Amino acid sequence: MIFQDSTVSDSPRPASRPSGRALRSHQSELLAIVRAIAAGEAGDLRDILAAVTPGGGKSLLPVLAAHVLIGAGLCERVCWVVPRDSLRLQAEEAFADPAWRNALGHALSVRAAENAPGDPCRGLAGYVTTYQGIAAAPDLHLAAFRRHRYLLVVDEVHHLPALDEDEAGEAAAWSAPIEPLLSLSAVRLLLSGTLERADGRRILWLPYRRAAGGKREVDLAAPSWAVIGYSRARALAERAVLPVSFGALDGEAAWLGPEPEGGGERPRLGPHRLRAPAPDEATRPALFTALRTGFAEGLLRRAFEATRRLRAQRRRVLGEGARGLGKLLVVAPDQAQARRYLEIIEGWLPPGQTGAAALAVSDEPGAPEMLAAFRLTPEPSILVTVAMAYEGLDAPEVAVVAALTHIRSRPWLEQMVARATRVDPHAGPYDAQRALVYHPDDPLFARFRWRMEREQGTRAKPDRRPPRQPALDLPGWLEDELAEARERHGIIPLESNALTLRLTTLRPGPDLAAGLAAAREPEPQGDLLTPSRAERELRHRLGDLVAAQVVEDAAEGLSGPIPRGAGLYHAYNAALKRALGGKSRSEMSIEELEAAAAWLGRNRLRDHLHLLEGDQRFGWAARQRRDWRPPVGRRVSR
Repeated sequence: MIFQDSTVSDSPRPASRPSGRALRSHQSELLAIVRAIAAGEAGDLRDILAAVTPGGGKSLLPVLAAHVLIGAGLCERVCWVVPRDSLRLQAEEAFADPAWRNALGHALSVRAAENAPGDPCRGLAGYVTTYQGIAAAPDLHLAAFRRHRYLLVVDEVHHLPALDEDEAGEAAAWSAPIEPLLSLSAVRLLLSGTLERADGRRILWLPYRRAAGGKREVDLAAPSWAVIGYSRARALAERAVLPVSFGALDGEAAWLGPEPEGGGERPRLGPHRLRAPAPDEATRPALFTALRTGFAEGLLRRAFEATRRLRAQRRRVLGEGARGLGKLLVVAPDQAQARRYLEIIEGWLPPGQTGAAALAVSDEPGAPEMLAAFRLTPEPSILVTVAMAYEGLDAPEVAVVAALTHIRSRPWLEQMVARATRVDPHAGPYDAQRALVYHPDDPLFARFRWRMEREQGTRAKPDRRPPRQPALDLPGWLEDELAEARERHGIIPLESNALTLRLTTLRPGPDLAAGLAAAREPEPQGDLLTPSRAERELRHRLGDLVAAQVVEDAAEGLSGPIPRGAGLYHAYNAALKRALGGKSRSEMSIEELEAAAAWLGRNRLRDHLHLLEGDQRFGWAARQRRDWRPPVGRRVSR
């Protein structure tokens, strides 16, 4: 069964749809499919593949599927697997969106789960985890799937290689523990922005067939499969994504080549122009050099100034401090350059505004929290990263991207560009928004742009072909260190400079735009109290309540002896755990955490310290117990 780029389904709609929350065509198609499965009208169909262009709105699809399938009793719970930890909270927010909860009439909640023992759902309708989370505790997730009938959602499934092709490596280590969950699940929804892997291998679980010339391709007509396609052309026609303006910056670069085999000085090569009719042996070394020398600063400066102009223009319309002013995302070639780019940008910021720019790389503490702040708060307005934000980052305020990456894989570049193509509900009318991407003007990027123009219907001569180029030697998909090592090139970058800038805009061609009604724009949504956030707040509240009792009792000398080797706060927490049945706060559901807070409001933990008797971690001598007095003048730590 295939559903590709069809018109909006005629299936019944919820009666009370709020303004601005119309379903896109691919979302309506999925709703029709899962309703057919729930009604027993789809035969043995249990696998759904949704190939949705990056930025086209995949996040609502699991909500729609879970709402129908759990409501019909075909599935009991939903498990949503994402490739990155930073995406867990975004997936959780999709179920908590109040406008869609009202529109669909659903009351499902899922939690961003860690691998704590017990039920990962904590009594809710499902949970969100990562590939890494399943690989780290496969038995925990297998046990959950054996207890309940699950709808399994695998996000960005193209990251997972088929096991018969890659029995080793990190990606295959994720495929192996996820494959049993696919087999056990009642219904499977596989999501992706691309149906190809950069390394050419098959994707886990997807059906394949032999095409002309013996090439393997995904079998879109496989039995017992439903395939939903949502192309960039359709997304533009429905105003689900923004048109893209590219700023292609040319430049020159010079470097020292590899050391001669017989010894001697390294040859100086260049200057070579980045822009060329077709890739040659100088293309990659010139790009490698440009991203690490003066050219990078020139491109950064243009992206920085474009963002300042955009924010000033919108500020005049929207007001000071408003949301929707626009943000800048800088994608660096490696972590060392990311830190250098941040220093450059901070040097351009006015005094007192250094907090406007931030860094999010895997080696930096607090990187997930920085990503969340970039998504959800007015500041920072500039984020420098390598790979953490390239895929799945739902930050509609990103309006400008500085593409200072050497990666030229089409799926990679599509995902990066898509960070700026999301419609920002705070930024005014659709026609007043656009995505602006600054990039090196090299022939490899030009090929990618040519393909985008073909997809969007802006190429006047469809029989034209871009220049042929050799196969690209690309790194792994989920490595955060994406820089090509200097030894790999055997070169030493010397210098580069920025030259001319060419600006072009890709918009829907007349064949796409004519006669197509624009869907309504999404309405702004407030700060969502998701289950995992509610859990964190309740855990913090319990900690505050315990600390308050510690301070009060120590001040009055009523708590008894301090356990040897442990602070009073630690002992009180241990007593609370035992009083509540031995379950730690990290294992409690929201209801259990609320009950614990209520219990603390009625009871004093000093009366339950006897529960620690016999535990060597909290042992103390009878004399210490008898003679203990609160320390004079010492403040008990919270």
